[in-house]
Amino acid sequence: GDVIHRMLTATQYIAPLMANFNPSYSRNSTVQYLDNGTVFVVQWDKVYLQGKEDMGSFTFQAALHSTGRIVFGYKEIPVPVLQISATQHPVKAGLSDAFMILNPSPDVPESRRRTIYEYHRVELDTSKITNMSAVEFTPLPTCLQHQSCEMCVTSELTFNCSWCHVLQR
Repeated sequence: GDVIHRMLTATQYIAPLMANFNPSYSRNSTVQYLDNGTVFVVQWDKVYLQGKEDMGSFTFQAALHSTGRIVFGYKEIPVPVLQISATQHPVKAGLSDAFMILNPSPDVPESRRRTIYEYHRVELDTSKITNMSAVEFTPLPTCLQHQSCEMCVTSELTFNCSWCHVLQR
């Protein structure tokens, strides 16, 4: 979005492994990406933790497919993720989404107060992140996939969905 806010970036992420990495530590460390139109991949290759370079290098990636499927792949995880210190930077793995609303402040009429609503988060069990492992996220169906009233009302979605004849959705 066009608004960057520290709390918003803490609540909106796709993170195969978020930690205090220092890609500039080694000439062999890279962060690369590939986009072929059906999948967007970001790979952290031989990156080290800031101040903990003796732990070894990490290699992992996130692949975002146009179908909504997300795959985290872990090639080299030299230490258990639970041993990574979170004092300098949060240590997370998973997905989170949020949105921000600017509300008028009652105290100062010309100012606005930012309210961030985190509405969904999936946290991985970091003890499961090991060498040569992967995690796959598959999107759930939504109302927007239905192209007719009949498909909508006969679907077996887990939330209350109804057909709008005006919008034909």
